[in-house]
Formats: sequence, C-alpha cells, structure tokens
Amino acid sequence: MDFISDRPDGLLDVEAVQKAINRSRASVYRYANTDPNELNPLYNPKRLNPELRTSKDDPLLFHPNEVARFATNILKIRDVKVELKQVPPDRTQELLQEILTELKEIRQMLTQSSS
Repeated sequence: MDFISDRPDGLLDVEAVQKAINRSRASVYRYANTDPNELNPLYNPKRLNPELRTSKDDPLLFHPNEVARFATNILKIRDVKVELKQVPPDRTQELLQEILTELKEIRQMLTQSSS
C-alpha cells in the first residue's frame, strides 16, 4: 500500500486515503476522529486522526504517517509503505529560507559585535 499525495504540503485528502487503504469514502469518514460539536477532538489511538483545522469548513487532511499507523494498527494491513515525494520549493518556502538566512546573519553579527 503506497501513500501518494498530490498536495504541496504532503498531506492526504479523503480521496487519497480512500485509495491508499482500499476502503469506501464513507468508511474513511467513519474511521476519522471527528466530532460535529468540536473542531479538533483529542487524539484517539483507535481512530484516524486528521490534521488540525481552523474552521469546520476546512477539508479533512491526514498525515501519511497517521494513515500508515491506522492501517497497520487498527485495520491490520501488513504491507504498508509510506513514500513522500520531494516537492519543489514554492515561493513561500523560498521566502522563508531567505528570512532564515538573514536572521542567521544578524545573529552572527550581533554575537561578533558583543564579544
């Protein structure tokens, strides 16, 4: 069983989980740790735990490792393999890297001037 995400963040949507564990869409929703009265319920080791959401309108997204854990431990699927594709950096990642580089340079200059 392979987990392949088309999303840049590497998370799996319901359709990808459905294909990965070979279950129906309704089954994925039944397995998911969701609650209509609570946006982000506490972690439940017997359920498929989605990533945190900021709104009830946000789609359910699952980390591949969580899907693999659920498939192995709960569904007892033995042949589970998680493969994460390296996604080319987007503009946001490039900008964050530039900020990090500048912060490191500032820190280095501050430590040099204080000594």
